[in-house]
Formats: sequence, C-alpha cells, structure tokens
Amino acid sequence: MTLELSAFQRLIEQLYLAKDRERGLEGTYMWFQEEVGELTRALRRGHSGKDLEGEFADVLAWLVSLASLAGVDIEAAAREKYFRGGVPGHEKDRQGSGPGG
Repeated sequence: MTLELSAFQRLIEQLYLAKDRERGLEGTYMWFQEEVGELTRALRRGHSGKDLEGEFADVLAWLVSLASLAGVDIEAAAREKYFRGGVPGHEKDRQGSGPGG
C-alpha cells in the first residue's frame, strides 16, 4: 500500500487534531520531543524491526500534527524545499555548496 504524506497528514488530523488543538502548539511540540527521545533511545540501543519502525512512525505522526497546527501542508512544504522546479535535492546542494554549507 502506498501512503502519500498529505493523506497521512489528513488521517492524523482526523484522529488527533481536536486533542492537538486543546493541547496547543507548545504542548504538542513537547509530545513530539518525547517521541524523538524514544526514537533516539531505540537507535542507541540497536533496536530494529517493528519496534524501531514504530518509533519512526510515532515521530512522523507527531511531526505532521505540529504541521497541521501551524497550518503547514507538510507534503507541499517538502516538495517546495526538496524538489523545486522538478529538480531533487536541497537548494544548497543544487548550488554545489553541499550539506555543510
């Protein structure tokens, strides 16, 4: 099954946007950071398979929740930033400066 990022963002909005709005952007960001911490621990401890996949999925879900609260279409933002004019990559990379600037 293919899942587009915009469809995933809409799904997460349907499931959690009301709670996220109650919590607010700052509170939702704190939950996002907690999930990033869980992902960090899983990576450091060498977790793999479903456990690690679940942590990545949780981080993505909280990230799209934050984007929704901020009024950002995350798929459109990623497309604009990393696929501008049909050319893949970050703008700095396309100019030859590389990831480090």
